[in-house]
This record gives sequence, C-alpha cells and structure tokens, in this order.
Amino acid sequence: MPVFNLIDPTLATIAEKVAAGTRLSREDGIALYASNDLLGIGQMADFARRRINGDRVYFMVNRHINPTNICRNRCKFCAFARNADEPGAYEMTLDEVANAAAEGAADGAYEIHIVSGLHPDWSYEFYIDMVARTRAAVPDHVIVQAFTAVEIEHMAIISKKTTREVLSDLKDAGLDALPGGGAEIFSDRTRVAAWDKKTKGDVWLRIHGEAHELGIATNCTMLYGHIETTDERIDHLILLREQQDKTGGFLAFIPLAFHAANTELEDLPATTGFDDLKTLAIARLMLDNIPHVKAFWIMVGLKIAQIATAFGVDDIDGTVVEERITHMAGATTPEALSKDDLVTMITEGGRVPVERDTLYRIVKMYAEESAAPAWHAGEIGAPPLVGVAKGTVATGGHSAATE
Repeated sequence: MPVFNLIDPTLATIAEKVAAGTRLSREDGIALYASNDLLGIGQMADFARRRINGDRVYFMVNRHINPTNICRNRCKFCAFARNADEPGAYEMTLDEVANAAAEGAADGAYEIHIVSGLHPDWSYEFYIDMVARTRAAVPDHVIVQAFTAVEIEHMAIISKKTTREVLSDLKDAGLDALPGGGAEIFSDRTRVAAWDKKTKGDVWLRIHGEAHELGIATNCTMLYGHIETTDERIDHLILLREQQDKTGGFLAFIPLAFHAANTELEDLPATTGFDDLKTLAIARLMLDNIPHVKAFWIMVGLKIAQIATAFGVDDIDGTVVEERITHMAGATTPEALSKDDLVTMITEGGRVPVERDTLYRIVKMYAEESAAPAWHAGEIGAPPLVGVAKGTVATGGHSAATE
C-alpha cells in the first residue's frame, strides 16, 4: 500500500481510494481542487500514472498544419480567427497542405496534425480532398490526425450529411484519428458567454463517440483558466470519463491552458504554475479509463511540462513545427523542439523517454525500463489499444484486436 505524505488531512479518504484503484466521485474532484496540498495531490497522481504507464514518458515527431485562419465563428476567446478581408488572414492550397505534410514525413514525422478555421467558402469536397491528398503525400506508417469535432459539425452542415457520414467519408479518404480540440468546457454558461457559435458539449461528445464506433481513435481536451469554475472543470472531466466508458476510443487527455492575449478576454490573468500542475494531476486521478495525460508544452511552457511528469503526466507531446493557433494568442514558447530537446527534458526527470506514433505504438525507446507498464500499445504496426478500464480498442484506420 503506498504512503502519501499529505499536508491536508481532508484528502486521506481520497488517498485510500487512489491506493485501492477505486473511482473518484464528483465530490472527490471538487475536494481536490479545494485543497492547496499540491505535493500531496501530485504524489497521488504520480502513483496513478505509474500504475498505468510505469516510468514511460512519451513524445513524438509530428507536424502541425493549420490550413487557414479564416473562420465563420469569431469566438471571444480566439486570437487565431480572421475574416477573409482582415490583415493577417491566410489560406493554404491543397498543394501547399500536401507539400507541408510531405516535408513533415521527410523530417521523420509519424503524425500529420491538421486543424483549421471554418472557412465559409471551402466545399465539403475540399475537405475530403485535403485528407486524400495528405494521405497520398506521406508513407503508410504516418498517421493523419485531422479536424476537431467543431470542423466535423461544420462539414455536416455544408454537406447536409450526418456527422457519422462525414466521419465515414473522411476515414475512407485516409483519416486515421481525430484531435481533441473544440471541447473547451462542457458548460452551457461558459459556452453562451464566450463561444456561443461553437459545437455544444453533447454534440462534441456524440461526434467523438461516433468516431470511436467507426474505429477512429481520438483525443480529448479541456480549455481552462478563463471564465469557468473548478466545479465546471470536474463536471467536464466526468462527462469525458462517462463517454470513455461507453465507446472507449480516447487515447489521451490534454488540458489546455487559456492564453488571453489578442482575444476579447485579454484582461483575464494567465494560469499559474500551481493551477497548471494541479489541473494535470487531478485529470490523472479523475480519468481512470483514459490511458494518457499530456502536458502540451506549447501551452503550459517547457518547465511546467517537464515538472508535470512528476504530477501524473506521461506525455509531453512532440516536436510540433509551425504551430500558429496558440502563438497568435501570445504563447512565448518555441514553435518547434528537436528530439534531443524532448529526450533531455524527460531524462532529467528520471523517466524513460519513448518516441511514439499517434496511437502510442513505440517507435523507439531511449532507455531501459525496470518493468513493463500495465498499458502497452506495442510496436509500430500493432493493433491500437485504447481503453484502460474496459480494455477496449479502436482501429485508427487499421484492423482491431482485443487483448
């Protein structure tokens, strides 16, 4: 039985649950946020991380492509979107997208990550062609992860198809996985106040469930540090956990720290390191059925991402290359890191660096581990393993097999 050195005695019952592998309740999550015992919460999250992933901390070589910032939705929290006639507006051609994908693959990327604005003039066929052209531009082992649920809903509207039909068409064109963006906070209150035109929470969850049922693995996110409450954060995590119980296709959870610069909410303060680490740790404790928790270094910074590997995090994302969305909101982090940078960050924390693909299959291990972790997706080419609690799988565009 692990011993947690808790300063806050009110966390003792929660610590017993964590040690026993018992699911935490909404009240437990609220109590964790109410506590200032960051190190105690971190210890529990680190134990939960080790129980699933051992000493591994994953990273990947990936290429981000943001084909346009022209968007019909002008959300208050977004610094990326532009109208077509605004300074700074841009759009890429299909040739430019395909060429960027090919360059990324040539540089060793195992993932091409595409998210964009909702361009009012792009046709449904343009989106399908974008995936097909990207798929054709990269080797078979490179995963095409493209389009948030917000973009999927947009495609359904312009094509007059269902979101499931859109996902099926995209999969046929070569889509392997969906990113987790666009979830923000599943709260009607915050949605009406800050992103009233974006996809509703129940629709976002339905789209990801449909993707899972079609064999498309996805990630999930939470945008925090704006106008939401900590209770709303916990409610968001529980809805993600419930969806994972149903369809089992979430690979990783990524909390996204809000960057207010150049948005209509720019008077809000930035998140603190304390809040970033606490949120990452609480996510690991609450999301017992999602295998990975990622610290997206572009949004939380390199130092917090590194320290977070002692607070429940087992993934620090990737080399990225040319991320625009967060940087247009004032992020001061680099737009790219080298593999050596990431390996050094992980090694300094006493963890085992593991290069992966989108589906967490191993590309290369950079150190020996004392014992294999409980959750292991295998080597490149293995059938993707997704769920923790139910051992569910998603194909990610390939044949599935249960373990």
